[in-house]
Amino acid sequence: MRILVVEDEPGISSFLKQGLEEEAFAVDVADNGKVGLEMALSGNYDLLLLDWMLPGFSGIEITRQFRKEFPSTPILFLTAKDTVDETIFGLQSGANDYIKKPFHFEELLERIRVQLRSKEGEHEKFTLGPIELYTDRHQVYKNGEEVQLTQKEFALLEYLLRNKNKVCRRTRIIESVWDIHFEYNTGVIDVFINSLRKKLDLQKDEDYIQTVRGVGYMAKEK
Repeated sequence: MRILVVEDEPGISSFLKQGLEEEAFAVDVADNGKVGLEMALSGNYDLLLLDWMLPGFSGIEITRQFRKEFPSTPILFLTAKDTVDETIFGLQSGANDYIKKPFHFEELLERIRVQLRSKEGEHEKFTLGPIELYTDRHQVYKNGEEVQLTQKEFALLEYLLRNKNKVCRRTRIIESVWDIHFEYNTGVIDVFINSLRKKLDLQKDEDYIQTVRGVGYMAKEK
């Protein structure tokens, strides 16, 4: 599970990143609202952890913009605001939950797990032509017949289908599917794309997984 932390206080963001990574989450950090919104809209995250007051855009503004594209991704606010009206305002903007500063890490962790358990319980289905992918069952079908994929092949196909009809840049794919955030030979993506095409038995007239030369790949609906 990947979490985006948008927090402008370095001590808090560093504490959150270290603590969450020790709990086996993949964590990215932004220190202002503008960058945070750009990162959030990449669609790479399973949960957003937002400070309410941020330079650039506030947590409320990020939530409102993010909700237009991603209505179901959990959002938690970190906030010093604690009046009933402020709490209601934050939740009505699209947040799922909030925790007041200062907070105990264990409580925050449990609130995150509650939201992610709810997300894992969703039965998500993605389609691409005759291809069907079920996240809850971890199964893929083509023309009604199951296709056996490795865990990484499944994750790559899921990422492409979640971003259907959008160009997926190689750097984003390697960050999201392989959790690599440094300069790395992205040629491994080509190997897995070729494997996917073979296992899905994609013929030349079934150009559902397209190569965008010099950029990346796109799952394209005909």
